[in-house]
Amino acid sequence: MIPYSELSPDAQIEILEGRLAIVKDLCKGCYFCIEFCPKHVLAVSKDFNKKGYHPPAVKEAMACSNCKLCEYYCPEFAIYTPAGSEKKKAKPKPAPGVVGGAS
Repeated sequence: MIPYSELSPDAQIEILEGRLAIVKDLCKGCYFCIEFCPKHVLAVSKDFNKKGYHPPAVKEAMACSNCKLCEYYCPEFAIYTPAGSEKKKAKPKPAPGVVGGAS
């Protein structure tokens, strides 16, 4: 058995709000990630992994909102958002003349 620390993701996909990583050989084909994705970003791959399962594949990368439901539901930790990959959103500046805004 390969230690989890030695596994690297097969793919790190650029998504609208950061990155999504998939380790295909950890997948057991439960498809929770596909079923619970509110944006329908994932689909069943045609490829097989080493265990004989069809891992998820990204079909609509830019539709991903980085809600991390796929990561939370995956019992095998085969799909995740790498630490520090979230894009920083700019804080809105208050309008001039508003308390705390620029004068």
